[in-house]
Amino acid sequence: MKVVAQRSKKSSVSINNKIVGKIDKGLVILVGFTDGDSLKDIDYIVKKIINLRIFDDDNGVMNKSIKDVGGSILSISQFTLYADTKKGNRPSYIKAMNGNDATKLYDIFNDKLREYVNVETGVFGADMMVSISNDGPVTIIIESGD
Repeated sequence: MKVVAQRSKKSSVSINNKIVGKIDKGLVILVGFTDGDSLKDIDYIVKKIINLRIFDDDNGVMNKSIKDVGGSILSISQFTLYADTKKGNRPSYIKAMNGNDATKLYDIFNDKLREYVNVETGVFGADMMVSISNDGPVTIIIESGD
C-alpha cells in the first residue's frame, strides 16, 4: 500500500464539474493498493497518517498531528501510484491491485480513518479533477510492507 500525503489549506475533488468532496485544513491523501495488501497494511498506514506530526505548533515547528489541529482528510484513490516506468515510455500498471479488491480495501481504509477524523472522498475509478492547495509545500510518501 502506498499513500502520498499533502498538507492542505483547502482542497476539493469534482466529477463532471460537481464537487463531491472538499476540505479546509488537513491532508489530501492519494491512495494506491498492490497485490498482497491486507488489513495489516491498512492499520499501519492509518496509524501513520493520524499521528504524522507535520502541522505547525505555536512556534512554527511541525510538531502536531491532524488530530491535534482538528483537520480533515480528502482521500483519493489512485492506482497510478503503482506505475512502473522502467521499460519504455508508457507506464505499466500491472503492480496495481485489481479494481474489485482495491475498492473493498479503499472503503475499509476510509472507514478506519473516520474513527479519528472527518474524511471526504472522491469516487473510486471515476475520472476526477482534484484541486490541491499544498500548504508548505509538505508532501510525504508512506508505504507499508518492506
